[in-house]
Amino acid sequence: MAESGNIEKIEAVRELLKASIEKSKQVTSSLDETGSRLQEINGRVSSLEAEVGQILMRKSTYVAVRNKIDCVIGPAAAVLRVYNAVCELDRSLSSSNPHTDLFTYLSIMKKLEEGLGFLASNCGLAIKWLEDILEPLESNAVVANENYLLKLKKSLRILEELYETERRARLDGGSFAAALDKLETEFRKLLTESTDPLLLIGEEACITPLLFPASVIKKLQIIIERLKANDRLGKCVSMFVEVRVANARRGLQALDLDYLDMQIAEIDDMQCVENYIEQWGKHLELAVKHLLESEYELCNDVFEKTEPDVKMGCFAKIAMESGIASFLRFGKEITNMMKDPIKLLKLLDIFKVLNNLRLDFNRLFGNAACSEIQALTRDLIKAVVDGACDIFWELPVQVGSQRRFSPPPDGSVPRLVRFVTDYCNQLLGDDYRPTLTEVLAIHKRWKQETYEEELVSNQLYNIMKEIALNLDSWSTVYVDISLSYLFMMNNHCHFFNFKGTKLGDIMGDSWLAAHEQYKDYYAALYLKESWGKILPLLGQKGLISIPVAGEAEQDFDKKRLKAFNDAFDERYAKHSNWVISDESLRQKVCHLLVQAVVPAYRSYIQSYRVLIEQDASAAKYVKHSAQSLENKLSSLFQPKAKLRKYCSNKNARLIGKIKNVFCNQFRFTLTAL
Repeated sequence: MAESGNIEKIEAVRELLKASIEKSKQVTSSLDETGSRLQEINGRVSSLEAEVGQILMRKSTYVAVRNKIDCVIGPAAAVLRVYNAVCELDRSLSSSNPHTDLFTYLSIMKKLEEGLGFLASNCGLAIKWLEDILEPLESNAVVANENYLLKLKKSLRILEELYETERRARLDGGSFAAALDKLETEFRKLLTESTDPLLLIGEEACITPLLFPASVIKKLQIIIERLKANDRLGKCVSMFVEVRVANARRGLQALDLDYLDMQIAEIDDMQCVENYIEQWGKHLELAVKHLLESEYELCNDVFEKTEPDVKMGCFAKIAMESGIASFLRFGKEITNMMKDPIKLLKLLDIFKVLNNLRLDFNRLFGNAACSEIQALTRDLIKAVVDGACDIFWELPVQVGSQRRFSPPPDGSVPRLVRFVTDYCNQLLGDDYRPTLTEVLAIHKRWKQETYEEELVSNQLYNIMKEIALNLDSWSTVYVDISLSYLFMMNNHCHFFNFKGTKLGDIMGDSWLAAHEQYKDYYAALYLKESWGKILPLLGQKGLISIPVAGEAEQDFDKKRLKAFNDAFDERYAKHSNWVISDESLRQKVCHLLVQAVVPAYRSYIQSYRVLIEQDASAAKYVKHSAQSLENKLSSLFQPKAKLRKYCSNKNARLIGKIKNVFCNQFRFTLTAL
């Protein structure tokens, strides 16, 4: 029973396996059919996927292009509007004239400038976006539409052409450049019409420049502002300098400044250029205080809204080109001349002019833009100070060096003495001593030395000491001792006459008193040595109580009178060539001679008449009457006409009027050191 049961189970399992195998076959058959379908579907899906991808790509590209085009539309529309406005402004500006209505012209010009800038800016933006659109379209031939691309490229070319509108307008010949040219022309016209000629008025030739009206200043300022915004400020400065310099030169030409171009260093005589130096001082003061002062103010007004360097640079050019450098170089030429005592005075004159203008120079030319003028001024001042001090310190030595020359043959005051004493008196005067003191103090300061107040006085003492030594030496040259006495009398009188002058004050009362005493002392010696010796021939006492012989017999009277006549004529002939320079002293000496000689001669002649009555031949020995003798004695010692003219004007300036050998000798001696 048990076996039959197992067999049944096995058979049941076999049937179940058969059924499973059949189902597996059916499933396998179904799977085979499904696989081929899936492959077919998969092929269709791939194709569909490619088609869908292309659709999606085209859609995304169009979306991107559409978005970019939307962005371009705004700027492109603005470009169109601005371009139309620019064209309208361009036409309006071309038909306008800045001279007719400057402010309207500038307003239009500013709007045009803004429009051109806006046009270029928006065109640039639109061009960038269009280029961003073209790039993907040109790279995707599937998506791109050829007609569409052509339109985009045409639009891009139009925008690029509009973008060049501003550049073309600013090029030479462009509309905006032409407008700027008109503005420059108007700037020059305003300058020219408002620049009136400089007036020279009065005996002092005062320069009177006329300043610009406020309305013109305002116009010039706004033109400068517009031109500066377009990089044409340099052209404004050039035009301003050109017009103002031309006007300044025309005004200065009326002052006759040809002497500034002279080669003064080639001229030997300082006196030849003395008048030029005086003119130079006046003309420089006029140029600085009137001409350049006005130009300085005008530059500040016109270029008020520019940088300080611009207006100061403009003024510096005007100052240089107007001729300030010529003035400074002329002064430097004077310092290069040969050493001359007169040159010291002229250098002090130059320094005084520069010192009086010091504050003006510092204010007008203190900016760095005027560095060339500053350098020329410094060089001139240094040359003036050094040159003046060199001559001043050498004066005593040079006076002493004149000792080798001979004294005047007529016994008069040597020209050296006249020159030096009057020269020293000038140096001590109010016109020169303050300047000389300042120059010496500056020179000491440069050398880091201390200036002492007695410096000038001590130097004058040294000069006078050398003159005294010269006189002592010269007095020994004369062979005739009486001429030596007259020479010393003349010179001591000359020194005494400086009483009440600056030189007399600084030398002191004792110095003056000594010269007065020596003057009288040598006058007495002169009278005793010369005319006192002829009175004994008349049997009279001499001028200074000289013993005489007793009365001779009458038969010797003729010989006595003849001897007197010969002695008188000899002395008169000789002494007629001698000179007493001082008129008061000359009258005094002549008066003493008349008092001493004429009464004695008159008394003798009266006694001699007895002899004439006894012997008619004795009358021929009476050569002079008492009156003719008096006339001759009164006419002695007269200076030459030229010297007399000098004496009558002794208070006038000596320097510059004495043109003689001494001045040349003195100058060459100074130069030799």
